[in-house]
Amino acid sequence: MGQRLFAATAALVVVACAACQSEGSSAQVSTTAAAAAPSAGPPAVVASDLDVPWGIAFLPDGTALIAERDSGAIRHLRADGSTAVIGEVPGVSAQGESGLLGLAVSPNYATDRTIYAYLTTGDDNRVVSLSFDGRSLGQPVPILTGIPAGSIHDGGRIAFGPDGKLYVATGEAGDRPRAQDPSSLGGKILRIDPDGSIPADNPTPGSPVWSLGHRNVQGLAWDDADRLWATEFGANTWDELNLIEPGGNYGWPEVEGRAGEAGFVDPVIQWSTGEASPSGLAFHDGALWVAALRGERLWRIPVGADGALGEPESLFEGEYGRLRTVVATPDGAVWFSTSNRDGRGDPGESDDQILELP
Repeated sequence: MGQRLFAATAALVVVACAACQSEGSSAQVSTTAAAAAPSAGPPAVVASDLDVPWGIAFLPDGTALIAERDSGAIRHLRADGSTAVIGEVPGVSAQGESGLLGLAVSPNYATDRTIYAYLTTGDDNRVVSLSFDGRSLGQPVPILTGIPAGSIHDGGRIAFGPDGKLYVATGEAGDRPRAQDPSSLGGKILRIDPDGSIPADNPTPGSPVWSLGHRNVQGLAWDDADRLWATEFGANTWDELNLIEPGGNYGWPEVEGRAGEAGFVDPVIQWSTGEASPSGLAFHDGALWVAALRGERLWRIPVGADGALGEPESLFEGEYGRLRTVVATPDGAVWFSTSNRDGRGDPGESDDQILELP
């Protein structure tokens, strides 16, 4: 590819001391320049000829599963670098931003052989569990249904937290009031047990809602101190990186970006929508990594031991088109996927691929 990693020009970002985002504090610090990134060789191609790779999850043996949004297929990326379809998830209805989205592997996969998927059906978005014996998929078992679905703002990221609970990122599916409606599963981060039951220590008894007031969350990641971070698409002005508090209200649609209004949690970082449209999020090697769609770049944000964030670095701006997902691999690398085959990127772009940082 012959392309090299480089820093972007100054990017407008607002960074808050994450340690000050705890309950009862709203102290914030600002910076307006993106830091320069070190030069390195080009990323290696891990897999190519993919159809909108959306979810990526690792099995205990280090191999990966890949969810293709529009086809509804799950591929197994094997140790020799080859990929094979292990099955198509039945009932997937792909339209616009919907389809087969996030993937997660059970923390007890060695014994229960279970994986999880977030998908859009003709009626809703839902989370299902599926058995995987190393060769083929079993039938999906719904564990969380009734998440609002639409052609836009479907959320879709799922991930197991350090507490063993399954966290589910949803969008308001184009109906803004849902984000503030505690009875709706849209515009929320949800927290459930692996069997779909509701943990007793959720903020509201009997409710899977962990946080609310979100427009469209597509990134979830925990740092070394088990703090939960989330990326969120804004509307016309500000995209967000949020530090998630149980029961926190993140403002949408009443506010977008930093507002300083009582009752709402401000983002720790905000970008203009042209710099981000942040989808995937990962934590690796002391930093948060953000895959940007419209921004067509990978953001790297250092995280201090106290949760304070350093200056964001902009990597690969415009080199690979739209970036959808970023993950930390079991062997200590970072992978990111492109998303150029969904009618929003350059039609001249090559088939979607997964790349590994050098």
